[in-house]
Amino acid sequence: MHFLSVNDLSRDQMNEIFDIADEISMGKTTSSLKDNSTLALLFEKPSTRTRVSFEVAMARLGGQSIYIDSKTSQMSRGEPIADTARVMSLYVDFVAARMYHHEDLLEFANNSTVPVINALTDLEHPTQSLADLYTIANAKRRIRGVRIAFVGDVAQNTCNSLMIAAVKLGAEMALVAPKNFPPNPQYLTRAREYGVVDIFDTMEEGLAKADIIYTDTFVSMGNEGDAEQRKKMFAKYQVNGNVLKYADKDALVMHPLPAFRGQEITADVLEGSKSIVWEQSKNKLLIEQAILMYLSQKSM
Repeated sequence: MHFLSVNDLSRDQMNEIFDIADEISMGKTTSSLKDNSTLALLFEKPSTRTRVSFEVAMARLGGQSIYIDSKTSQMSRGEPIADTARVMSLYVDFVAARMYHHEDLLEFANNSTVPVINALTDLEHPTQSLADLYTIANAKRRIRGVRIAFVGDVAQNTCNSLMIAAVKLGAEMALVAPKNFPPNPQYLTRAREYGVVDIFDTMEEGLAKADIIYTDTFVSMGNEGDAEQRKKMFAKYQVNGNVLKYADKDALVMHPLPAFRGQEITADVLEGSKSIVWEQSKNKLLIEQAILMYLSQKSM
């Protein structure tokens, strides 16, 4: 079994992963990984949190990790993705792949005989979405009925994954962005098959009744060439102290990091009493441990 997309998991399966995470956090479970299990981290894109958390997760489960920068692998010389996948399957027990193109991840997984985990592509960041929703569940004591307002670049990978996973679990999504910057239509259509996804172009309307205000960088990896244009386009969608009043009085603020203070979010909000950003980041490690255990159990 692979974990390439939030579409790979049902509501029950996501809750099963959350249950494993709960057991790990309470020290009530032992690793189901076979002795000396190895995780390969095949990364085309830079990473801090995802790389470190996966390496630590594997170590805490009694395994080990190998980091492979694609630029220093034979992939950089034109070796087919399929060949790389076949060979790595002979050496390791899991692969966490962080790739520019989602179709490359799918090709890798189609040729891998060991579980492949999406550690971020241009279309999705599913491990992040599970960490986010686990954080919301702990902070709000529920997910069903929670209204999440995603502000800014609503067409990027983190939003795609969060949107589908959240409504599968019974939350509502409000996407808040300029009129000329719509969400990914494929992911929007799929999400609306599961539940409520509303679209707004003003902060006042978009944050109304929001329990969670979620933002991310205005300039995602791969969009650096449009940085100045994006900063101007999204300037009115900054999460700051003035806009918090539009949301529920108990609304909490989330950001997957890295955060660019003074752009998508102000420092006082990021560091303020409503922020659960650091708990969100902490939970990446816990959820990745749970995902590895879950895939290990399903692969037995």
